[in-house]
Amino acid sequence: MGGDNAPDVVLDGLELAAERHPKARILLVGDEARLAPLLEQRKRAARICSLRHAPDAIPGDMKPTAALRLRNASMRVAIDAVAAGEASGVVSAGNTGALMALGKIVVKALPEIDRPALAAIGPSARGDVVMLDMGANIVCNARNLVEFAVMGDAFARTVLGLPEPSIGLLNVGSEELKGDDRVRQAAEMLRESGLAGNFHGFVEGHDITAGTVDVVVTDGFTGNVALKTGEGALKLMIGLLKQVFASSARGKLGYLIAKPALDQLRAFIDPRRYNGAVLIGLNGLVVKSHGGADAVGFAHAVDVAMDMVTHRLNERIREKLATLPPPRSATAEIGVADPGSAGSGVELR
Repeated sequence: MGGDNAPDVVLDGLELAAERHPKARILLVGDEARLAPLLEQRKRAARICSLRHAPDAIPGDMKPTAALRLRNASMRVAIDAVAAGEASGVVSAGNTGALMALGKIVVKALPEIDRPALAAIGPSARGDVVMLDMGANIVCNARNLVEFAVMGDAFARTVLGLPEPSIGLLNVGSEELKGDDRVRQAAEMLRESGLAGNFHGFVEGHDITAGTVDVVVTDGFTGNVALKTGEGALKLMIGLLKQVFASSARGKLGYLIAKPALDQLRAFIDPRRYNGAVLIGLNGLVVKSHGGADAVGFAHAVDVAMDMVTHRLNERIREKLATLPPPRSATAEIGVADPGSAGSGVELR
């Protein structure tokens, strides 16, 4: 029931997903009176879906603390199904903060994970790249970053199908002496872990789009800034291209000549291909579709969830966590999470 054009876009997306995943079983949660007639019109989706009534829906502007109290909301009922083991994961285009809060509080983190992270896929010159954390944890310690690397490695293997993904720690320089103690400690721990063979070392901002590594690890503050900077740069580039091609008759002629190449570029950077951010590190899978996604975008978010279930994401995470060196002695640190992204609050460690 969440998203800009719900529930029609969700059902249209499931119609596409059903074609790709005919053996999937989807628990469709929401207002049954609205959903049932819409589902009847989509035969492929109807074959893989069963309905569960939830009378309420969480508005897009509701604060996470208020959303936690709506126990009959569709998002809460879906999350409860994951926590109870009835479903392997949840996909929602609804309120991001509410989904993150419900995931952390109801589904809960894996016992070995200190803080779940928000992971997403983006384009690079060498193909797709995984980046985390994208905003769930504003301040992190070295151990958090190492756990993010483990989760990013498992995510790249299960969703991107990479047999040996390379991992980089985002830093202000590639030299070993660059960065603060936290980042350098994380690098040392990774070199002593089972991921040592895949650990590239430090990477810089330009390495994200260059595809220097397959997995970029950073704290949620830096990751969110990098994400939105990249989105802004992409919008600027597209806007400038439109201006150039529309500015003169010569520009319009140039557009017609370049159109086949531009169509290829548009397909490569199509945001629908990268729809489906994942709150990774929980006992169940939580996938956030963009609220403005169309049917193709929502179907891609379902693809991400199916890949993680089929290829046993959490089992891979546990296997890699077992190879980490033991945690070092704790140092006083205050981690303040972003309330808007349903972070983990204020915590002393």
